[in-house]
Order: sequence, then structure tokens, then C-alpha cells
Amino acid sequence: MSRADHGPADTTSPTPGPTSTPGLTGPTDPDPTSRTTPTPTTPKPPTASSPHPLWALGLLRSELTVTLRRWRTLALLGVLAAVPVLVGIAVRIETGDSGGAGGSGGGAAGPAFMAQITNNGLFLVFTALAATLPFFLPMAVGVVAGDTVAGEAGSGTLRYLLVAPAGRTRLLLAKYATLAAFCLLATLVVAVSALATGALLFPLGDLTTISGTRISFTDGLLRALLIALVVAASLLGVAALGLFVSTLGTSGIAAMATTVGLLTTVQIVDQIPQLHAIQPYLFSHYWLSFADLMREPVYWDEIQRDLGLQALYVAVFGSAAWARFTTRDITT
Repeated sequence: MSRADHGPADTTSPTPGPTSTPGLTGPTDPDPTSRTTPTPTTPKPPTASSPHPLWALGLLRSELTVTLRRWRTLALLGVLAAVPVLVGIAVRIETGDSGGAGGSGGGAAGPAFMAQITNNGLFLVFTALAATLPFFLPMAVGVVAGDTVAGEAGSGTLRYLLVAPAGRTRLLLAKYATLAAFCLLATLVVAVSALATGALLFPLGDLTTISGTRISFTDGLLRALLIALVVAASLLGVAALGLFVSTLGTSGIAAMATTVGLLTTVQIVDQIPQLHAIQPYLFSHYWLSFADLMREPVYWDEIQRDLGLQALYVAVFGSAAWARFTTRDITT
């Protein structure tokens, strides 16, 4: 049976819609060039985004807070503050027993400027810095520096710090900036304690420089501040050395003992005449050059050598600490 047997065929063809024929334009697509084919976007692999600068400041603030809240740090600052007090009381008792003499007899045996303390309490600042710089100040810096990385590695908190987006380099820079701030703080603690003690126990006023000229008390205060800054800068080499030692292990006690041991060894070598050839390259050789700031005019030669030598130690041991810390496998 044919299709015609069922009745007349339906000759009405369906009306094509506007999008029925691919490639042809419909009534809503008058311009073929206006059609844009969406380009598929491929997700980019995650990249290490640089942290916001404020985040880096927050990291530095956190490091400073943690360091300054440790009981060990507070105890070290307390000892440093007590040294000028003890020196001032000792000089006061000695001059009282000798009937108020100028104390010149004790100046030769004691640190520099001690003979002038009874004449002007501002000299206690210079004497205290000269007395603490060979041992107390660098020991305090060595203890804090030795605990920066090794102490946190031993306690298990270092790996949690590395999860933060700062990265190892920024973390190491924050730790060294904290050490530099501690060098300045420790020096200022000694200077302020000495100034307060000197003002309580001895007269203040115009002072005589090492060259014999007279300068005003204001000028003396400015020179005392400059001396404190130079002393703080002289400790940066020890801080870099301690930071490098701290990256070598996971025991904070061992790193602190090693740093203080190296410091003691260097100072012993600096006192042996037979080793004079290497002494100008030791970080402690020009430490007491700050006394030249009390000359008129100021002698800058040894001060510049001291600052240049500290910069060299910071560059060498800072680079060594960075190379060790950035390639170290942190498992604790």
C-alpha cells in the first residue's frame, strides 16, 4: 500500500527557526562579524604571590615581641642595666673613702674615662660602654642570636612559621632585623642606665674631651648618643655570626654556647701579640675606637675601619646563613 492511499499529503513545511540552520544568520543576528566565540580559559598554575609589605612589618613586629618577651632576654637586659649602677656606686664609694679626690688613681687601671666620672657624671656613659663592650654586650647579643633559628627549630615552631607566605628569605631578614634592633636596645639600656646613675651620683655640666678642649653638656649628650650608635653597629658582626651558627642545628643551647665560645676565642686571639697579622681582621679589634669620638677634632679612621669590618662580617655570615637556611630541610 502506497502513502497516497492514506489521504492527501501534507504540503505544509515547518517554518525554520532563526537558529535552525547552522552557520546562517537569523533575525536576531544581523551582523555575522559581531558574533564572538568565547575563548576557553585555562586555569593558571598557582604562583607564590609576594606578601603585602604590611604583612612583612607584622612579621617583624611578631619577631620583636617574641624576642623581647623571653625571660632570658629580659634577664640579659637587666644585667646590662645593672653594670653602670655597680660601676657608679664603686666609683662613688672609692672617691668618698679617699676624701673626694678626683679619682685619677683609678683611671689608669679601670676602663677609659673612669678618671673623669667624679668630675662629670656623663663620663659614666662612656665608661659603662667601654666596660660592657668587651664581654657583656657581645655575650648578650650572642645568646639572643644563637636562639633565633635553632631555638624555634628545637621547639617545633619553625616549620609553622615557614607555612606563612613570607618565605624563608623574608623570615631570615626579619630575624636579623630583630637582632639589629636588640643590639641597639641593649646599647641604649647601658647608656640610659649610666646617664641616670651618673646624674644621681655625680655633677653634670660642660665636659673636657680627650684632646683637652671644653664642650657643652648638650654637645656631650649628642656625642654620647653617637657613641651608643657606633657601639650598636659594632655588634652587628657578632649578630650575623650568631645567626649563621643558629641555622646549623636544632639546639638553641648548643648554638648559644658555640657563639659565645667563638666570641671568647676571637677576643683571646686579639690579645696575643704573636698573632698581630690577623688581628685587624677580627670583628672585635676596633671595638673601642668609639673613644675617638671624644676627641676634638674627631678621629674617624679607626671608626670607619670598625664599621667597614662589621659590614664585611654581616655580608659574609649573612650570606652563609641565607644559603644554609634556604636549602635546609625543616622537619621539626
